Amino acid sequence: MILIVLFIGVLLALAVLPQIWVKNVLTRHADERAEFPGTGAEFARHVLDGMGLSHVRVEESRIGDHYDPEAKAIRLSPDHHSRRSLAAVVVAAHEVGHAMQDATGYGPLAARSRLARQAQRVESVGAFVMLAAPLLMLVSKSPHMLILQVMAGLLIMAFTVLMHLTTLPVEFDASFRRALPLLREGGYIGAKDQAAARSILRAAAFTYVASAAMSLLDIVRWFRVLRF
Repeated sequence: MILIVLFIGVLLALAVLPQIWVKNVLTRHADERAEFPGTGAEFARHVLDGMGLSHVRVEESRIGDHYDPEAKAIRLSPDHHSRRSLAAVVVAAHEVGHAMQDATGYGPLAARSRLARQAQRVESVGAFVMLAAPLLMLVSKSPHMLILQVMAGLLIMAFTVLMHLTTLPVEFDASFRRALPLLREGGYIGAKDQAAARSILRAAAFTYVASAAMSLLDIVRWFRVLRF
């Protein structure tokens, strides 16, 4: 019991603390910068066109900053889409980094996309099995349903962990092998902003640590509700 409580406590810390840190980093660098020639969206559009990626759309999104490889679209939150701030430009550069990965056939991005699609299917089927198994066990009085339920839960957990393990290297590649050189070598940010840009890019990559922990917390809740 103590181990379970400690495990849940660690997951809560991993889910909450990175979110607080990321929000703090982005807020610190969200002030309008009059010297910037454009917003995050305008910066992304300018860079994409310069790379010959004019087919990649830049859109405003209410569900957070991300790149959609299937739709070929960079989606930016309202603050990052329409503001002239260091956070907006650097986050846009991070998402452009994902578009660059896609354009160059970066294997880990493709693997993550495949795993994400498979994980959605596994979660749907697994959730159905976990909900249906107790009822079937009552009807059939067979303990094998409990085994099926446990296997479904473990399968969901395995896919979730695997997907997020492949995500973090993809995020760091987008931040530090693509976005940072783009910002620095293209002269889009000055020397005084480079340390802050690194901090923002690190925050952009680590948003997925919180996502991974939240996913595992959801699975733990399933286990507790179903009294595993």
